[in-house]
Amino acid sequence: MQNTRLNTFIDRLFQQFTQWVENPWRRLSLLAISLLFGNFLASAIATSTGQRTDLDVFIAAIILAIVEAISWLTYGSTMGRRKLGENNAFLGQRPIVVAILNSLKLGLVYGLFVEAFKLGS
Repeated sequence: MQNTRLNTFIDRLFQQFTQWVENPWRRLSLLAISLLFGNFLASAIATSTGQRTDLDVFIAAIILAIVEAISWLTYGSTMGRRKLGENNAFLGQRPIVVAILNSLKLGLVYGLFVEAFKLGS
């Protein structure tokens, strides 16, 4: 790709973000915020699709596809793991973007279970 000012700016911004996230407390706080946002997103999806009952099956299929895609990205692909060493051993923490998506997915699934329990009682 051509080395433009915009490309250089985005590369530097991404490098600064990855250096900022290297702190374990910042990484943990981002993961906790992502988990709570997933829980909020689940309650928002459940209330908005509850208003229109004809969208329930379609939205459930979309959510299932998104959850499975994030699970494949996190656990199934090599992108979800960081390579260390020359023998291509996959060790260490996942990249922050993959960890945030996985945390969002966990919050979403947990929130949908809580909404189902609320409707069942």
